[in-house]
Amino acid sequence: MGRDLSRRDAARDGGCLQSRRRLGARLSESEAEMTDILCKTKDLKITFPHRLSDFTAVHGFDMEVRRGEIVGLIGESGAGKSTIGNAIMGLLSHPGKVSGGRIDLEGQNLIDLTDAAMARLRGRRIGMIFQDPMTSLNPLMTVGDQLAESIALLQDRPMAQARKMAADRLDAVGIPDAVNRMGQYPHEFSGGMRQRVVIALAMAGDPDLLIADEPTTALDVSVQKQVLDLIRSICVERSLGVILVTHDMGVIAETADRVYVMRHGELVETGPTEQVIHKPSQQYTRDLIASIPSIESREERFRNPVKRTGEIDQWLLEGHKHEGTDDYVTASALTKNFATRKTSFLGRAGSFRAVDIPGLSIARGEVLGLVGESGSGKSTLGRMMIGLVQPSSGNVHYSDHGPLAEVRSRAARKALRRDVQVVFQDPYSSLNSRMRVDHILAEPIRFHGLADRGEIPRLVGALLERVGLSPDAGRKFPHQFSGGQRQRICIARALSVRPRFLLCDEPTSALDVSIQAEMLALLMELRRSLGLTMLFVSHDLAVVRQVSDRVAVMKQGKIVECQDAEPLFDAPQNDYTRMLLDTAPRASGHKEAINLRSAT
Repeated sequence: MGRDLSRRDAARDGGCLQSRRRLGARLSESEAEMTDILCKTKDLKITFPHRLSDFTAVHGFDMEVRRGEIVGLIGESGAGKSTIGNAIMGLLSHPGKVSGGRIDLEGQNLIDLTDAAMARLRGRRIGMIFQDPMTSLNPLMTVGDQLAESIALLQDRPMAQARKMAADRLDAVGIPDAVNRMGQYPHEFSGGMRQRVVIALAMAGDPDLLIADEPTTALDVSVQKQVLDLIRSICVERSLGVILVTHDMGVIAETADRVYVMRHGELVETGPTEQVIHKPSQQYTRDLIASIPSIESREERFRNPVKRTGEIDQWLLEGHKHEGTDDYVTASALTKNFATRKTSFLGRAGSFRAVDIPGLSIARGEVLGLVGESGSGKSTLGRMMIGLVQPSSGNVHYSDHGPLAEVRSRAARKALRRDVQVVFQDPYSSLNSRMRVDHILAEPIRFHGLADRGEIPRLVGALLERVGLSPDAGRKFPHQFSGGQRQRICIARALSVRPRFLLCDEPTSALDVSIQAEMLALLMELRRSLGLTMLFVSHDLAVVRQVSDRVAVMKQGKIVECQDAEPLFDAPQNDYTRMLLDTAPRASGHKEAINLRSAT
């Protein structure tokens, strides 16, 4: 007991010193020595044995985390960021192992601990926030039961007391009406609310170290800001050490005190966040920062990408009649209602109106950006625009095909499907994992009869080259590619039927910044070369600014503002649009973020 009290006293002292650092106070040498290092890795090496040769995922990595401090761990996919977090937690996936170095938690080497000893630390001394809150929660248990069970186990409390503490924890992380919502299941919460529940679970054992692994990747800007503010406040109030793993440099800039930049399992650069963001010493860091799309202005690399043409472009444009300047697709008085569950056994099921717009049009060759928070109805609207979701009322009209409601014959539907294609958010789940890539691309060409059987292999190779892959990639399966490469394959598959319209539904949200920039440049270049019309759905405002000619902003199923992209970003007319722009993370906003944390 005495040991625990002394540890908590040290935590408070450390937190006070960190707060003084944020306020700009100078610390004496003796005070600086009192600021103990909470967690430290020294010459850490992590390998994954293989029958051919061992793969080293992390090479000699050194890191320090102090109490009351947020340390950012950033790098591209495959850099080893999450692997380090999992190693600290003792959750490396089999057959991965720590093959060298140390992981110290206040002087205790975690590598030397048995599985049972590590299990006792997990949750009590070290908590973790995972990327996907839905897979972190048990769908068959209420949120209150899950949190109370964790508190009772980790803090050795009676269940009645644990349930009361669970309600207090949910209230502390910003869940409204926490007592009543304890009886609800995870699917009854929004994405942001689920992430708050996961944070409460991570804090159930009052840990000293919190590892947040991509906690805001799938969240819109306003919810992202709320979650990051919550992590910041918990760090200061409880004197935690926080390791924030992310590929979003804007999140790092506004949240972290220090940052470690990784590449291919090695440390590239480290230092105070402001120094690394504004004066990086390494070329890789400079390239990483340069890849971040700007929300302040549209960049030339996306506005006028280098036009690349080839033999495949002639085939892609074959059969397309002369394009005019009319509206390619128009939605009129469009609504969509979803049934809600009964409030009682004898009650009637209600309905929820997800989309209600008087009209929306997209001109030929135009990119319309569609933004809004989670649950605003933007994905539902996008899927109604291409006929994947049937509207409750209203209609969608294509200039080449007429009203969607009248496209009923097999031939008419086939022609529409050829002209209208989708690039989905998750490239892995949208590809058949049991088919080779060349078969994935050949199937739609063969189905629509767009080429002779003997010509298809050549076209598949040309399509892969057109999206920046080698023709030899066709002999591989989807799992053998990185996330960015899989998204290129998805774009090639969409192009394989010579479409005129693309629905891009969050196509870059799961990609790191450098790969994201490559995808955006590719889409813009294809749009310029092939005259594609696009509906670009995203919660990333910086991305939307770079690619869109016009932008429509949705809130609670309604379009609250729609105008040309530049005027909308420079002088928004609606308060909701201004709120979205104000809450968007910016890599240039680190000084303001430090001031905000200091005030807190």
